[in-house]
Amino acid sequence: MQKFAASLAVLAALGACTAAQTQSAVSSDSSHIVIYRENVVSRTTRAVSYKHRSGSTKIDFAGTNLMAAAQGEARVESKRGALEIKAEFSGLERPTAFGSEYLTYVLWAISPEGRAMNIGEVLVGENHRSKLDVTTDLQAFAMIVTAEPYYAVRRPSNVVVLENVIRPDTVGASEVVDAKFELIDRGGYIPTGYNFDPVVLSAKLPLEFYEARNAVRIARSAGAETYATTSYENAVAQLKLVDDLAAMRHVETKELIAKSREVVQTADDAREIAVKREDADRLEGERDAAAGQVADANAKSDADARARRRAEEERAEADRRRADADHAAAAAQLQTQAAQAESDRNRAAAANSDHQLQQAVQDREELRAKLLQQFNAILSTRDTARGLVVNLSDVLFDTGKYTLRPGAREKLSKISGIILVYPDLRLAIEGNTDSVGGDAMNQTLSELRAKAVLDYLALQNIPTTSMTSQGFGKTQPVASNDTAEGRQQNRRVEMIVSGDVIGTAVGPVSQNLPPGSRP
Repeated sequence: MQKFAASLAVLAALGACTAAQTQSAVSSDSSHIVIYRENVVSRTTRAVSYKHRSGSTKIDFAGTNLMAAAQGEARVESKRGALEIKAEFSGLERPTAFGSEYLTYVLWAISPEGRAMNIGEVLVGENHRSKLDVTTDLQAFAMIVTAEPYYAVRRPSNVVVLENVIRPDTVGASEVVDAKFELIDRGGYIPTGYNFDPVVLSAKLPLEFYEARNAVRIARSAGAETYATTSYENAVAQLKLVDDLAAMRHVETKELIAKSREVVQTADDAREIAVKREDADRLEGERDAAAGQVADANAKSDADARARRRAEEERAEADRRRADADHAAAAAQLQTQAAQAESDRNRAAAANSDHQLQQAVQDREELRAKLLQQFNAILSTRDTARGLVVNLSDVLFDTGKYTLRPGAREKLSKISGIILVYPDLRLAIEGNTDSVGGDAMNQTLSELRAKAVLDYLALQNIPTTSMTSQGFGKTQPVASNDTAEGRQQNRRVEMIVSGDVIGTAVGPVSQNLPPGSRP
């Protein structure tokens, strides 16, 4: 009982520490405010069309590169109105190895159109084995197993540890299709800037107890306390009852598990509501801001039109008074006045045209300086004749590879958020390498790295029609390749931001720059 009490104390301290650190980050430095975003990635798995009520068939599971030793087998049998799946897995390691937020595994059925259905929790038993007996109303689907923070998640994470493998004797294999689906990226359950301390597990309490605490913490980190207050408070109240049950000397494990699962469901509902409401508020704010700008522009245009009408009316009245005073000289005077008026209008129009041109140039320069400052806050950026050059150094890629590191994806997400505000901007993405290695290898690597950046920005909703990617291999050095420091500077991907809106357009690049020079 003393160990049990100590476990509860550690969990309470961890929760209090997490909350305090989050509040401090919000109140002391606005640059570290917690913002929840669900980044998603895509994956493709082979799916099978199981014939309705055609008996049973078997399908295997193989571990992914995240857990190569894992394996499994499932029997799929058609029942009236559903398919019954009896699965058995082995070689499953503890899910906490993938991050402190992961406590369990979930079996998913994925339709060929990419719809993911949570069909059961995979609990790791003795000798790293697990059995599962579930049903699904899908007829054609793929199956995967992912690590998750709790059992009631609604979208799979990209911590995929097992995928189905079609056997030679699998019934329906002749109708195999590809199922492409979206996954929550690693770390997607913990927003940037939020401290999520590891859960201290106790063998005396069921796993569902810790999943309940995990679900409430994740809901809070997603903003449920603000955007789904009622649901979140219900989850907190339910968790208090679960804590009280766990503290009792003689407690029914089944009752504790049932109450814990209620907490998970309520907390996940609160998290889902919070994410949707936060997105809705953000979109509404953007629409209101756009509408305000349009209203301001319309009001200014109306005021200018009224001023012009008043000026014209005043001039006409003056002309009539002068005509009445000197009728004899009216014809000559009116002719002179008409010529003078035309001259005045021409000069005013010329002055106004010059002013508008100067204002347009000033607006472009101000926007260019603003973008330079914003980009520099994320990645090193310099102002050139071709445009604003954003530099992605080689440390944002694995050595010799073109896969973006998590840090690179985070920075590119911030860059894309800025670019999306100005749809007239154009991006030229250029990959460069040092002189180490063959020309063909360097050329290919530079092209792939530039293409990887373009593809990721496209996932952030930047139109591909406004972007180009190109690799220059080792032909565009910015420093000498004779030193390690110079070679590191030469290994880079540069994103040239241009467009009429900032007064530049991407032009041709010299292909034979001498070592040590800059484009």
